[in-house]
Amino acid sequence: MRKFILAIFFFSLIFIGGVCHAQKESPAISDTLDNVLLEHQWSLGAHINSNGWGIKFRKGRNLTALKQFMWEIEFTTYKSAKEVKSINPDYSGSKSYIYGKLNSIYFLRGGVGIQHILNRKPYWGGVQLSFLYYGGISIGIAKPIYLYIIHPTSPTDYQVVQERSDPSNPDQSIEYIYGRGAILTGILNTEFHPGIYAKSGLEFEFGTKSRVIKALEVGAILDFSPIPIAIMASNPKQSLFLTAYLSVCFGKRFNK
Repeated sequence: MRKFILAIFFFSLIFIGGVCHAQKESPAISDTLDNVLLEHQWSLGAHINSNGWGIKFRKGRNLTALKQFMWEIEFTTYKSAKEVKSINPDYSGSKSYIYGKLNSIYFLRGGVGIQHILNRKPYWGGVQLSFLYYGGISIGIAKPIYLYIIHPTSPTDYQVVQERSDPSNPDQSIEYIYGRGAILTGILNTEFHPGIYAKSGLEFEFGTKSRVIKALEVGAILDFSPIPIAIMASNPKQSLFLTAYLSVCFGKRFNK
């Protein structure tokens, strides 16, 4: 969590500093004329969060001069705070793995939301602040983890096979783990957990042109799955997944 906060602080300084430098120049007259009220918009974004990373797409329209209706599609990863990478030093070429991890978790979200513009940018540019909240369907995707396991065949020889991660299996004790299996192994055993999500945050939009969206967003997301999902063998299955996020968005506004 501390690394995530430091990353947000460092990334924000770079982003805001670059925007402020770009806005030192006076906007051209054409830019000012371009700064009109536009009804529709779309944007693409990427984010880091306290449990992983993700991408999103948004599209929407103005309901009023200070209120926007939006819909979004988002894909994100989710990691447990207890994940620690290990490696078996007894075998050359062994691969890193996370002991006790049962599933790789992803969320696919689709929902709608409202963005309230708290203050508009002046015509020469600046920062526009918006408060937003979204909600909708969230599908938890749990792909099982497979490991390369060492099986001795003689005092001087062994074979390596892929097995589904199961720390309760004595054959999968730490000294027999060669590393994480192939990333696509077990994909046919992926489980889907339909649920819902809610999101709230603040959007800081920079720039001098109304038609161009350059924004920094910070907030929190809560996913709920009625069917609990297992991540780590040492933890109980989870139904609630809370994460903080920082995202950068780029897009356009237009009139049909």
